[in-house]
Amino acid sequence: MHIHSIVKAVEAISGVLKDPVCGMTNDTEKSNFSPAITGVTYTCPMHPEILQDHAGQCPQCGMTLELLLPALEEDENPELRDFQFRFWWTLPLTVVVTFLAMAGHRLNWFEMSTQSWIELMLSLPIVLWAGWPFFYRGWQSMVNRSPNMWTLIGLGTGSAFVYSVVATLAPQVFPASFVSMGRVAVYFEAAAVIISLTLLGQIMELKARSQTSAAIKSLLGLAPKTARRIKSDGTEEDVPLMLVNVADLLRIRPGEKVPVDGVVTEGGSSVDESMLTGEPVPVSKRVGDKVIGATLNTHGSLVMRSEKVGSSTVLSQIVQMVSQAQRSKAPMQRMADVVAAWFVMAVVAAALLTFFGWGLFGPEPSWVYALINAVAVLIIACPCALGLATPMSIMVATGRGATHGVLFRDAAAIENLRKVDTLIIDKTGTLTEGRPAFDRAVAAPGFDATEVLRLAASLDQGSEHPLADAIVRAAHERKMAIEKPDNFDSSSGIGVKGHVSGKQLALGNAAFMKLLGISVETLFSQAESLRSEGASVMHLAIDGQLMGLLAVSDPIKASTAGALEALKAAGIRIIMATGDGLTTARSVGAKLGITEIYGEVKPADKLALVDSFQKKGCVVAMAGDGINDAPALAKADVGIAMGTGTDVAMNSAQVTLVKGDLRCISIARELSESTVSNMKQNLAFAFLYNSLGIPIAAGLLYPFTGWLLSPMIAAVAMSFSSASVIGNALRLR
Repeated sequence: MHIHSIVKAVEAISGVLKDPVCGMTNDTEKSNFSPAITGVTYTCPMHPEILQDHAGQCPQCGMTLELLLPALEEDENPELRDFQFRFWWTLPLTVVVTFLAMAGHRLNWFEMSTQSWIELMLSLPIVLWAGWPFFYRGWQSMVNRSPNMWTLIGLGTGSAFVYSVVATLAPQVFPASFVSMGRVAVYFEAAAVIISLTLLGQIMELKARSQTSAAIKSLLGLAPKTARRIKSDGTEEDVPLMLVNVADLLRIRPGEKVPVDGVVTEGGSSVDESMLTGEPVPVSKRVGDKVIGATLNTHGSLVMRSEKVGSSTVLSQIVQMVSQAQRSKAPMQRMADVVAAWFVMAVVAAALLTFFGWGLFGPEPSWVYALINAVAVLIIACPCALGLATPMSIMVATGRGATHGVLFRDAAAIENLRKVDTLIIDKTGTLTEGRPAFDRAVAAPGFDATEVLRLAASLDQGSEHPLADAIVRAAHERKMAIEKPDNFDSSSGIGVKGHVSGKQLALGNAAFMKLLGISVETLFSQAESLRSEGASVMHLAIDGQLMGLLAVSDPIKASTAGALEALKAAGIRIIMATGDGLTTARSVGAKLGITEIYGEVKPADKLALVDSFQKKGCVVAMAGDGINDAPALAKADVGIAMGTGTDVAMNSAQVTLVKGDLRCISIARELSESTVSNMKQNLAFAFLYNSLGIPIAAGLLYPFTGWLLSPMIAAVAMSFSSASVIGNALRLR
């Protein structure tokens, strides 16, 4: 794959940041690789549409905003560090409070009323300091009318703590039925344990989320830290990468990495581009060739002129694309968000019913039971797992896709790709290499085919036509002695003329030969045969006599046949739609086993073709690389662009195959299936957990079994459900 194609692929897909709408703390966008990122952007881990340029809390849920892009050597997440500090400093207090609540009445160390005061003093820093972030988030959720898990945690722990404080400070206001073992029953330990367990769950979640950025950090790690800049006086200096500017001259010595994207201005070498393209063979680089940052110069010294720095570089933009896709919301996640909001309101209603049901109709002390069970309902129903079910799966899947050369523009693409049953595919640049390559030379009687190629290449050195470039390149590859043409003329537009070694040469199509009065009948059958195979044919004449012909074709990619076989085996209908003539299209289709072929189609025709299949009930994917494919790519259920294609095509598509390898479609489809399956598992587990937990917490089984669920046990169950969802999502890696 040409490296400049990757550059275009990445630039085309890069997302645009939006304005903030929620109050969670944003993730900071920062990269040691770059000036790449010129500012700092924070986002909410549960509401990725929230973006802002400073740290804080999400207005929708109150969670701390995180960096949008990870840094290669970024410091530990400040929220993680803060939660760990709060957790470890208050854990001993939680243990002591819980121990006193469970065993204090047996040990008789204090009067029970005195023990209530001790528990109050010990739990104050736990609830008011360690638990403050959760109360803030709960308050934010109510202010912004976006009920979520923090609403439940705030209500549950707050009600338990306030009740216990009143019971300690003014026990006389409670009826005698509330007195147990010499004091009004208090639940400081429930509030303390819930907060400690929630802190632990948040620590686990933050650590798990950091694992999903491993793919991004591995990309960032490819970049060198410094560049060797050539100053105007010819001296050289090593400068940090962030100080490299556009148009700087940079020296790349053997064994060093290319610092930024640019063009070679001096020297020659072979560059290992496998880190980005996956191709193991180093690519030869000469003056005028493009090079990309973070690839490895194997031997030889190069001087390059920087063209893309900072956020324009391929690596920086791939990082941004992956991050954008990881944080995008899938349709399934948006549905879960809506359900979660209604779910929270339903839980609050269930907690109120539980409270008044037990208080009015329960056994004595009925209102104590009422409070305990209502708090347990609020805690066990906390939708932590529901909120994590789809984001964790999407984040892990997009990171895995990036390592296989598949870039998802958004989460919807991951969901929809598995449903595709029809693939409409462009020919040039998608099924084929997309650039002309020399096929063969055929000599007329009395001439040599090798000499036909050599003379044609000598003449074509002065032409800028793509077919001429293919002929000259073929001669160079065969190390032929090419001569300089004289009196070169390309004014006809259908051929070229000139002198080589004193001989008058003419090269062009049959119409050009006819114009010059040169007969092509001796090679007519050979020319027609080559055209039927999809090749472009040019005739070479020497001193007014046909010398031979040359065939140039667009070769089929080596990976195409295998890729199509795999897609057919998966039950996908393959259709070719190309702007080329039907003869060429059928020739390529015959080689690849494609039977449905549409040739000579315009952009509007491709769009109509996609629409027609969609109206038949098909789920259509469109794969292409050109400007003429863009409308169809946008119309399709899933648009798939080649990384070797145009910016317009990639802007219109939801999926980009960085290497332009169609085999990656099968990889992406398998990833889509496994990701959606993983999301469904997570959602099913979250809903099942809450469906079973709420009735138990409400005490519905008490009349039959005598079972009640304390708020502390409910908090343990809540944390376990979140950990299970996180662990299941990480299986995708």
